[in-house]
Amino acid sequence: MKIVFLCGISESSHMVYNALVEDFPIEHVIQEKPISKKKLIKGRLRKLGFLKVGNQLLFQVLVPPILNVFYRKRKLELIEKYGLSTKNISADNHCTVESVNTAECKVLLEKIKPDLVIVNGTRIIAKKVLNTCPLFINIHTGITPEYRGVHGAYWSLANKEPDKCGVTIHKVDAGIDTGEILMQDVIEYDYRKDSFITYPIHQTAKGISLLKIVLLQIQSNKSFSYKKEASSSKLYYHPTITIYLKNLLKGIR
Repeated sequence: MKIVFLCGISESSHMVYNALVEDFPIEHVIQEKPISKKKLIKGRLRKLGFLKVGNQLLFQVLVPPILNVFYRKRKLELIEKYGLSTKNISADNHCTVESVNTAECKVLLEKIKPDLVIVNGTRIIAKKVLNTCPLFINIHTGITPEYRGVHGAYWSLANKEPDKCGVTIHKVDAGIDTGEILMQDVIEYDYRKDSFITYPIHQTAKGISLLKIVLLQIQSNKSFSYKKEASSSKLYYHPTITIYLKNLLKGIR
């Protein structure tokens, strides 16, 4: 099985790659550069409006840096507990592209002709790129379709739905986390010790374990699917500073 790892430049991508390469032959790695902050903000403004985006930016500027100081020890504990590695991706066939949706990335995939593309931490992938391979699969840090978008663990706890605080392995389609579900599970966390910046560590570790099961199923040509009936679907964005402080008073960090 010829596997390509298509990812962003992030800590979680390093964790996923380093865990998978121990058991599966990843022949090529394609990393996309981060979206420029200016372009990202413009896109959000069009979708959400100035007031909400400004409130989100206040959250991003103020809250994560503070949490990173207070929860640094907890992050390191979890990384060690789960045996995760944050070392840089080291692969012979490794290249960087401006975006997963560039002609360069499309041509690369057409040339490689992978059986499977594993996606982690990229922007939404265009149909023209998805058409280059029969199967793209993704680790989504949330339970879909209820918690699409970002920060699924945080939002499920803020909504008092701890039974939906988890991770999903799904096929990638042209929508936002709308692809066919292959496997899901909840995470174990500690209300007293965990926060907005440590939930993703739990989710990444759980996602890796689920993804390995899915890959073994694919290798064995086993059929699999995860049917969900009458589930709600909602797309979540970054919290605003107002919402975060409101939830903080309820004990959701």
